[in-house]
Amino acid sequence: MTRTIMTFFAALLWAVPVLARDMPEDRCTTTVANQRLGVSLPRVADRIARGKSVTVVAIGSSSTSGAGASDAAHSYPSVLEAALGARLYGARVHVVNKGVNGDFTRSMVERFERDVFPHHPQLVIWQVGANAVLRDKGIGNHGPTIRDGIRRLKAAGADVVLMDIQYAPRLLNDPDHADMVALLDRVAAEEHVGLFRRFQIMRSWIETGRMTNEEMLSPDGLHLNDLSYDCIGRLMAQSIMDSAERRTAGMR
Repeated sequence: MTRTIMTFFAALLWAVPVLARDMPEDRCTTTVANQRLGVSLPRVADRIARGKSVTVVAIGSSSTSGAGASDAAHSYPSVLEAALGARLYGARVHVVNKGVNGDFTRSMVERFERDVFPHHPQLVIWQVGANAVLRDKGIGNHGPTIRDGIRRLKAAGADVVLMDIQYAPRLLNDPDHADMVALLDRVAAEEHVGLFRRFQIMRSWIETGRMTNEEMLSPDGLHLNDLSYDCIGRLMAQSIMDSAERRTAGMR
């Protein structure tokens, strides 16, 4: 990387405001450990360093599409696009929302050809697992399917971040929820992709008293609402920036 690119990226990162200063501390904040994706994002970092546009595809089910939000502008992908755009001065950010209500692991992978690859994204955020917990008896063969999906995304030239399940009563009431959280943690580590720990983040809001379930969730007890989608989008933006910074610092 040339000195000019390194200087640009360093200046860009210094210009990025600390997320905690942007959000009400008693609501959105969580531990640094919860926010770490666990990997660098080389393709995102390269685009930022060269002042190029960044394309992100968010694929998943209803909590990606924005079920529970007052409108599409309050879905987490919309918030993420605005939050990243505010931090990446001089670089255009486009977040493509490919959430489909009720979608399952295998059908998401089947949608990659239509909904992901044509956009040539530098980053794919794959929210997965919630519907498997709600509708299947056990987590079954979801592990191999998720691994297959990750490998397809990486082969297409994208950085990959998994988003795990939400911390919500309807999921907590199913004994398989803990197995799914553990599975996604293990698969992300073994496949060397990022993991956005939505479950831990939301649990921390409840345990620290920053939010109640009623404040954090829509009335169905499953989907997020405007407040929590806003927090998730902003925290994801900070996690992406932190991981891009790791790349330029030589960390792998």
